[in-house]
Amino acid sequence: MNRNLPPLSPYYRSLTRNMVLLVMVISFTPMVLVTGIILDQFSSSHHEKVFAHLGELVLKHKQNIDSFLDEKVQNIRFLADSIDFDRISQPGIIAEDLSRLQSAYGTVFVDLGVVNEQGQQVAYAGPFNLENAIYADADWFKKAIQSNYFTSDVFLGLRGSPHFIIAVRKTWQGQKWIIRATIDFLSFNRLVEKVRIGETGFAYILNREGQFQTKPIFDFTPTLDIYSRYFATLSRMGKEVEIQERLDGAGVKSLYVSALLKGGDWLLVYKQASSDAFSDLHNAQIIALVFFVLGGIAIVAMAVWMSGRMVRRIATSDKEKEIMNEQVIETGKLASVGELAAGIAHEINNPVAIMVEEAGWLQDLMEDGAYKNEADIKEFERALNQIRTQGKRCKEITHKLLSFARKTDSRIEDFEIGHLIEEVVALSAQRAKYSNVELTTRLEPKLPAISASHSELQQVFLNLINNALDAMDKTGGTLEISARQEEGQILIGVADNGPGIPKANLARIFDPFFTTKPVGSGTGLGLSICYGIIQKMGGTIAVKSALDVGTTFEIRIPVKTDDTVENRTVVSASDTCN
Repeated sequence: MNRNLPPLSPYYRSLTRNMVLLVMVISFTPMVLVTGIILDQFSSSHHEKVFAHLGELVLKHKQNIDSFLDEKVQNIRFLADSIDFDRISQPGIIAEDLSRLQSAYGTVFVDLGVVNEQGQQVAYAGPFNLENAIYADADWFKKAIQSNYFTSDVFLGLRGSPHFIIAVRKTWQGQKWIIRATIDFLSFNRLVEKVRIGETGFAYILNREGQFQTKPIFDFTPTLDIYSRYFATLSRMGKEVEIQERLDGAGVKSLYVSALLKGGDWLLVYKQASSDAFSDLHNAQIIALVFFVLGGIAIVAMAVWMSGRMVRRIATSDKEKEIMNEQVIETGKLASVGELAAGIAHEINNPVAIMVEEAGWLQDLMEDGAYKNEADIKEFERALNQIRTQGKRCKEITHKLLSFARKTDSRIEDFEIGHLIEEVVALSAQRAKYSNVELTTRLEPKLPAISASHSELQQVFLNLINNALDAMDKTGGTLEISARQEEGQILIGVADNGPGIPKANLARIFDPFFTTKPVGSGTGLGLSICYGIIQKMGGTIAVKSALDVGTTFEIRIPVKTDDTVENRTVVSASDTCN
């Protein structure tokens, strides 16, 4: 904005704020809605994508681990079918079987042993000293002797290191034999360690007692009741993969993807912090927020700039309109002066005629030489006093006329309205006589002061009086102007008993250029000017009329208070903008 422009009034500053808020609301509402809907749709889509990806990942590794376990069971089963139990106790026989397993399938098989029905290991090959080891009380042996094929949980056992056993039961000569092989824990653990995504994603395996079957990369204690629900949910609903989002033991919101292994005895769990899993979503949200903030700043800046510019234009337009209104008021005053001219001329003509007559009488006295005695001198003094009196009378009449006709002064001042009404009535009295109208006043004494433009209010009353006199020009009648205080306002009435205004015209009489007078007899601006002036002063003007009964204009002007001028300024600017 131009820094040389004068500061805006409180009303225009308020208008600027309202426009800025309106533009911001109109701009931000669709922006927020669209951004919110897009982010919500993107968030839902991204969640579905992440869930689907993690579910597919866990399901794939579940299949790989189950396949690994099934494959090792089949390896031992094939080996068990080829074992000669008559020669099993001979040295080197079981070692040859272990060597064939390791050469075919790698070091995943750590050792190999044969256990009889009583739980004694009768043959062993491997790096540990486990010949003749007794497993009768071992939990895995009790379960294995009851099943054709068995895979144990991970345990320490006699060797003191984590491992698990794959066992196949065979019957020979009426006795049950267990062919068992130990699976390399590190090789099995690597299958689970491969399940890594992001910085916090990792996998681990639990049994139904909540014990780790693999070594997790992060230390934590599993909550048995939660994982028990995973076991139950997957078993009951027949689901391959279960995905949940909840707080972990440290209070971090995390994703848990679980699947059953080993026929439902083990639970494969993939855990990842939600912030890590949805990092791409969070990055997208941050970028959207940055663009939203930048867009918001641009909207606010544009709203402030545009609103300020528009309000400046409105203020300039209002100023131009105010100047135009003043010119219209001046034109109306000139028209009023023309309407008063005949009465004013008659008012001046009477004292001038008296002055001429007295001057002629003095001249006659002088020609007759009648100025030598005291009586003649007194007659001279009387005639001169009469001329002086009538001259003052002419001066007062012309002063009132010039006071009214001078350029309108819209400055606000405090004054008592009764005196102003009496001045206007005095100016219009002679014209009222010519129109055969009885012009009277009924003013409440000691009315409180109002704060308004003296000349503009003078123009209002003169317009109303002239309109009433025009209406009663042919018929005559009465015109009464009253003023009284009522509820913090001055109520002024201009009532006549003229022909009245048709009901169809009442709604339009304050419209600019609307007139019922013949062409050339009126501009249609008088009542419009009155309406604008009264509204600007913070007052109201209304009309009541009935045909053949008369017309009454009621004007309400607020009594002067500390905030009268400020309130009137706001009302005036608001009315002008509207």
